[in-house]
Amino acid sequence: MPVTLVGDAELVPCIDGVDRPYLGLDTAASTPAHPDVAARVQAFLPWYSSVHRGAGYKSQRATAAYEEARVSAMRFAGRADTSGHDDVAIIVRNTTEAINHLAYRLRLEPGDTVVTTVAEHHANLLPWARLGADREWVECGRDGTFTTAAVIEALDRVARHGRPARLLAITGATNVTGWQPPLDLIIEAAHEREVPVLIDAAQVAAHAPMPAAADYLAWSGHKMYAPFGAGVLLGPRSTFATGDPFLAGGGAVDLVDLDEVVWTDPPEREEAGSPNVIGAVALGAAIEMLEGIGWPAIAEHEQEVSRRLREGLAGVDGVTLLGPGLDVPTLAVASFIVADVPHALVAARLSAEFGIGVRHGCFCAHPYLIRLLGLPAEEIERYRADVLAGDRRSIPGAVRASAGLSGTVADVDRLVAAVGVIASGAAPPVPYTQDASTGDFWPDGKAAPWADAFRHVGASCSRG
Repeated sequence: MPVTLVGDAELVPCIDGVDRPYLGLDTAASTPAHPDVAARVQAFLPWYSSVHRGAGYKSQRATAAYEEARVSAMRFAGRADTSGHDDVAIIVRNTTEAINHLAYRLRLEPGDTVVTTVAEHHANLLPWARLGADREWVECGRDGTFTTAAVIEALDRVARHGRPARLLAITGATNVTGWQPPLDLIIEAAHEREVPVLIDAAQVAAHAPMPAAADYLAWSGHKMYAPFGAGVLLGPRSTFATGDPFLAGGGAVDLVDLDEVVWTDPPEREEAGSPNVIGAVALGAAIEMLEGIGWPAIAEHEQEVSRRLREGLAGVDGVTLLGPGLDVPTLAVASFIVADVPHALVAARLSAEFGIGVRHGCFCAHPYLIRLLGLPAEEIERYRADVLAGDRRSIPGAVRASAGLSGTVADVDRLVAAVGVIASGAAPPVPYTQDASTGDFWPDGKAAPWADAFRHVGASCSRG
């Protein structure tokens, strides 16, 4: 069931002078546009206009398209039947903005505790710390997994100090290993303890149904074939009905005087400024596309690719696959290291020599990767000192390959063969130089596009 996405198999230059079909295996970061999404955006562009701000026909049509996308997001999140709840879908830029938005609107106070896990993306770690909330951690094992019992234990530890946690903030699937926690059981346990749950659904949205029992959901269009800058924060209307919004400005108010403001009702209260109507239209089209394919077909296809990906990489001599064992199903995501070859060099060689795009580094999940790699404290302190001195060459990390609707078994075999060449110890066709300021490697050469003159100095491939 592979789907051809916009830009698939575009020819890219390699250092041997051969143009190869590009193999994009970084969908866990961003997906290409689906053709249906691109077509919907193209069809909408002639009707683009202000949203919620004009009586003209185009403005009315743009407003209708924007609101239809909101309805689609509610349906996608399992809120098509509103009889049991009164939720709102707030259209934001991405998952990171959604979680920061929620962190602000929860009005956390000193002594409030957010329970979260060491497996989270930084987007679900940093906002809670910045607001001064206490954090209670759910630890993981060396395989990167944790149990429902471990989450319950963390929730109960907080409750023993006098009051329940204000929130359980947890990933729907890790962006490093593709492992999915048992969300249904975890959400049920949290609700039994009167703790609301936020699911960081960035990695789930394109691959599996949303956990409908979650109180709050955050996800991004750019990870579900709609790379036009829109995401969603969904949660109870009551969270956003009082108090000032995350952003203040036009469109969020009913009345403004020089010393008074009357905020309007949510969700408009939370969407100050001119909204990203193009992103919303794209997001709605992506939702319809995924619903049209159906989750069973998506799961069957991606599970086949995932098995081939993880088994293939695990079978290469010198390659260590991070995360749970091969008997544990995951999304089509595999993070790995190659013995005696820096992760940044592996990624650079895959690109420059084989036309394969992957991610390397810590994947915006530093605490999680440190645990997966089993790094001792003295090594962590050593690379920390290097980074503070401006030298990023020693930053630990791994290489991540991830696939989605367009991934095929043949794609996986191409990757595995390329990794096998690198892991074999075969010398690269040209030397590579590592940049101390970024930690990235660059092939030496004088021909475009790999010549030094084409390099964007300081533009690290692995910042996180």
